[in-house]
Amino acid sequence: MKKNMGTIDRTIRIILALAIAVLYFMNVISGTLAIVLLVIAVVFVLTSIIGYCPLYSLLGISSRKRTDTQEFTEF
Repeated sequence: MKKNMGTIDRTIRIILALAIAVLYFMNVISGTLAIVLLVIAVVFVLTSIIGYCPLYSLLGISSRKRTDTQEFTEF
């Protein structure tokens, strides 16, 4: 599994997950919407920790910066 998430992308996902958790625990969101958002928040946290997003792979996206050595080793 090759990392495809950059630092900024990972940070934004963690911030969004924390915001969703705060909204849930302050009872701003509830019901089905809360469950769906909490699942998304968990996915955001997990993908941020490992630095890999399966959806990015399917779409051929990478927010990670390339270095000269990475470009050379891919060929």
